[in-house]
Parts: sequence; structure tokens; C-alpha cells
Amino acid sequence: MENFTPYSALLGGALIGLASGLYLLLNGRIAGISGILGGLLTSKGPTSGRVEKLAFISGMIIAPMILLALTPINAQSIVSASWPVIIAAGLIVGFGTRLGSGCTSGHGICGLSRLSARSMVATLCFMGAGMASTFVIRHVIGG
Repeated sequence: MENFTPYSALLGGALIGLASGLYLLLNGRIAGISGILGGLLTSKGPTSGRVEKLAFISGMIIAPMILLALTPINAQSIVSASWPVIIAAGLIVGFGTRLGSGCTSGHGICGLSRLSARSMVATLCFMGAGMASTFVIRHVIGG
């Protein structure tokens, strides 16, 4: 946590809240990534919001690239898993978002801000599962 700055975290959280609030107000839709991506992959015809969804997903990919190109941030992500493990993990996450009727962004950011009981339960479940997994990996397995 040597690079943690509360001001950048506060600004990032405020921007995420502003973006998801504006998305809801302007489009009448929740800014849940799994729903947007799923809708992009299953939408038929140009009138079903395909361009809007593509712009949203593209912005999530392009914006960090621009940030890395324009700032001295030295962000690194090292993935040591094999491609089959990465693909299996992605499929499991996708199954979980379908099973839970949404992803962490949909429930944790958008659902909780709307005081959704379903999102509260889902958020408690995935936070609890994440904490339990971290505990087991770090303290039981010793990874």
C-alpha cells in the first residue's frame, strides 16, 4: 500500500459514482458491466443500443491506455496462470454473474446506491467469498 493516496481513491470513487448516476439518469439503465457486455453480445439490430454499449466498453479499455500514456504511472499486472486457467476463470465469473443476476459493479455500485435488498445480499456474498478465499490462500494454503 505504498502508493495508496486517499485523494486519488476519493476522486476515482466520485467519478465512478457520477458516471453510474449519469448513466442511470440519461439512459434509464444500470451501469452493470456484465449486463452491458451481455447486451452487446446478444443485441440484434442497430436500434437496440449496440453503439452505446460498444462505446461504454471501449471507453473502459481505452481510458486506462490514455492514462498510462499521459502520466508517469508505472502500473503493472503480472498474470502467471496458463491460458486454460484464465479462460476457465472467465467462464466461471460469467456463470456467477448470470447466477447472481449481475456483477460486482451492477450490485456493489449501482444496486447499493438504489438501496436494493437483492444487491445488498449479493454484495455481502461476493465480499464474504473474496475474504474467505483470501484467508484460505494466504493462511491455510500459504500462498
